[in-house]
Amino acid sequence: MDFSSAKSSLIRFRASANSFLSQYEPVILLLAPLLTLLVARVLQSFLDAVREKGFKQTFVAFFMSSIKLVPGVNKYIEAEKQKVVDKMQSGVKSKREGWWTELPRAGLGVGVIEKLKEEKGKDVVWQGKCSGTVYIGGSEAEGHFSLINEACSMFAHTNPLHLDIFQSVARFEAEVIAMTAALLGNKEKASGGQVCGNMTSGGTESILLAVKSSRDYMRNKRGITRPEMIIPVSAHSAYDKAAQYFNIKLWRVPVDKEFRADVKAIKKYINRNTILIVGSAPGFPHGIIDPIQELGELALSHGTCLHVDLCLGGFVLPFAKKLGYPIPPFDFSVQGVTSISVDVHKYGLAPKGTSVVLYRNREIRKHQFVAVTEWSGGLYVSPTVAGSRPGGLIAGAWAALMSLGQEGYLENTKAIMEVSESIQKGIKEIPELFIIGRPDMTIVAFGSDVVDIFEVNDIMSSKGWHLNPLQRPNSIHICVTLQHVAVVDVFRRDLRESVETVKQNPGPANGSLAPIYGAAGRMPDRGMVNELLVNYMDSTC
Repeated sequence: MDFSSAKSSLIRFRASANSFLSQYEPVILLLAPLLTLLVARVLQSFLDAVREKGFKQTFVAFFMSSIKLVPGVNKYIEAEKQKVVDKMQSGVKSKREGWWTELPRAGLGVGVIEKLKEEKGKDVVWQGKCSGTVYIGGSEAEGHFSLINEACSMFAHTNPLHLDIFQSVARFEAEVIAMTAALLGNKEKASGGQVCGNMTSGGTESILLAVKSSRDYMRNKRGITRPEMIIPVSAHSAYDKAAQYFNIKLWRVPVDKEFRADVKAIKKYINRNTILIVGSAPGFPHGIIDPIQELGELALSHGTCLHVDLCLGGFVLPFAKKLGYPIPPFDFSVQGVTSISVDVHKYGLAPKGTSVVLYRNREIRKHQFVAVTEWSGGLYVSPTVAGSRPGGLIAGAWAALMSLGQEGYLENTKAIMEVSESIQKGIKEIPELFIIGRPDMTIVAFGSDVVDIFEVNDIMSSKGWHLNPLQRPNSIHICVTLQHVAVVDVFRRDLRESVETVKQNPGPANGSLAPIYGAAGRMPDRGMVNELLVNYMDSTC
């Protein structure tokens, strides 16, 4: 009885639907669902873009894409962009004149050493006046510089890919990893005592490997096939690179009023596809440590990975803590931290091209490796992005750690922390400037509501300083190294004079990059800024 009634209802519905649809052309009935689907897809894409970038940026991007369709407009925009790129290059093309473009017919022999010295002599003088860049103190011809150079030279021909041959380098790497892990909480009970890792070519590779390992670990553990990653806006751009390389959706979350990662804001973005959240200790822009303890609790409660970027702080914070500085928790002693990146070639004072990526245990790290079983060249397995790796750099890193020891790092940390405090004091004495947040370490960022901070940076550049321009807010920073210990008073004097110069004579100097930095920070179409950067890089390298 019920079946017959249902069948009758379906027949009546079918007849009614056919009667209603009979008034339309068949082609309309065919196209209507397709058009509806298309509109739904476009609307979904728009809503996704709004959620990711915000309504304003999405609207601006749509508007700029539309206006470029007007005849002549796109050509004009491209021409203006090229003018900016040419200005950013500042004579790079002219410097390429006379560069070798093919092998010399007759080799230079040992004369090439003199050629190297000649070219090196043309480099910018960096001693004492660069933000970061060179972290070892003193002269290249003596002291720690000389020691590292000799260690690298001694093992320049070695390659840890061949473990059976270069056993010394394999030992050096294992010991660098163990010593670094011990600094970062492996000896603490909360860490589990199973911290492991590998050496890499730098902070970016360490971050790439940590992201890749987290992605694959979470896919194996929870079946996540559409991975998402959440970072504060202050996190290093290497995470953007990792997101592009490994097809991970990236959510960039605003920081709080103290320029630290906003844990509550990050929590709102966590969903079933989240594989990783990120904290920095400290962040590159402002030298401020994110709330790693709270991020660890958040990661644990949602069953996701937490990476801590200690590329800058790894060889400072453990010693600053011993010296009595108020350093919040930042390492594997924090439950929830699954991986850490730390550069040995920064405050570890090792040769350039040495970093370490660490994992809480081997269960996570094994997802970093790539094993190939079907290659005709044999069975192959590699731990990092590179196959062959320079054993000389690994030996140089080992030499740095062993030559300095805990006492050496304590002494260095004391010196650079005191310089950082002195610089902060000097900035506070200049009424036109303010410090961004409360720096926890050796990076001091500052801006101004009175003068154009990028014009100040230009004047500082004319005095030989090489500082880092920042955006949102517009500011510049100095990353203190041992090179600055002897010139901190010169920096304070030059900064004070530069601010006064800009105050008395506002406006960019000829050839100044201040207008470009300022315009880029204010430009609403971030897609255009992206294109400018890509065009600049394409024409530079």
